[in-house]
This record gives sequence, C-alpha cells and structure tokens, in this order.
Amino acid sequence: MAKVSVYNIEGKEVGDIELNDAIFGVEVNEHLVHMAVVAQLANKRQGTQKAKTRSEVRGGGRKPWKQKGTGHARQGSIRAPQWKGGGVVFAPTPRDYTINLNKKEKRLALKSALSSRVKENKFIVVDDFAMDEIKTKKMRQTLDNLKVSKALVVASNGETNTVLSVRNLRGVKAASPNTINVYDILKYNTVVASKAAVNTIEEVYV
Repeated sequence: MAKVSVYNIEGKEVGDIELNDAIFGVEVNEHLVHMAVVAQLANKRQGTQKAKTRSEVRGGGRKPWKQKGTGHARQGSIRAPQWKGGGVVFAPTPRDYTINLNKKEKRLALKSALSSRVKENKFIVVDDFAMDEIKTKKMRQTLDNLKVSKALVVASNGETNTVLSVRNLRGVKAASPNTINVYDILKYNTVVASKAAVNTIEEVYV
C-alpha cells in the first residue's frame, strides 16, 4: 500500500496514512481518463443554440423578379442565404451532446486520476481542517502552510464549514468524496483531502 504523510493545518507533518492500492495505486489508464474528461465537458453543454434556415425565415414566398431579361442573376427568394436577412445555410439546431460511459469505465478513470496524483506527490492528506466557523482567511492560511495554491479540497460530509470557507478563494474548489470527478482532479494542481474524506473515498469507490 502507498503511504503518504499526514499534515496539520499549520503544515507540519504529524504522521502518515496507508492508502488503498485498489483506488490510489492502480495503473493509470490515460485513454479512459481522456474519455472521462471529454464526456464530462460534453455533458455540460446545453445544446440549445438555434438559427433559422431559409425555410424558417419569415417572407420570401414570391420570386423577386422574373427569371430572364432583367440583367440580374436569377433569384427564387429574397430569403435565400446570399440575401440580407436570409436564412443560414447549415443552421445549428438544438441537439444532445451527451456522451455515456459505463459505470466501470467511470470508476476506473477516477481511480486512475487519483493514482496519478499520488504518484506525482500531489495528493496531500490533512489530519483535520478544524474549521469551527466559516472563515476564508483561515482556509487561505492553511493552504499557504501546505504550500498549495491551485487545489481541489476534498472534505468529508461533516466538514461543512471547510466547504463554505473555500468558496471565495481563487483557484481553489471544494468537493465531497461523492462529488469528486476526473476533470477537477486533473484541473487543479494538488488534491488536498482530510483523513475522514480519504476513508470515505475508500469506502465508496473500493
């Protein structure tokens, strides 16, 4: 099992913790990680963009001038794409961008992302965030003590004050063990998790 150091909020090492290799020590599957990121970004798209084609633009039912003898190029409608106010040639229409991944693929991609962070020494475990109140300044100081700037803070479900204290910090995002995802793990330079959150991750994703 991989062993990582445990720090307190002052940034001092207070012990270590063994991580479950079934989650934090798997072989990184870059292809699945890529698929998971693409799927997550695609699933965020609303797909509601719309423009009118020439058949949907109002007007243009009458031929603007006769076919021959005017000296103009022949025209069939003033709502053809080359006319001002005409329809769009290949107009975008509402569509579903959803990409589905199998449950096993999602889980293995998440394990691969977590394992890569552990191998790169970018997975920091905190003994306890100890947030008695919602205090952004205190959370900023904790991250500074850990020498972390752009981070994904993973707090257990009971550490509500920690999650709320992160909201106004630039480059920092809070997540619970149930809401972590591949994109956020890779987007932020470091994953900072409490011991309670690590235990929950091992229970949920083992």
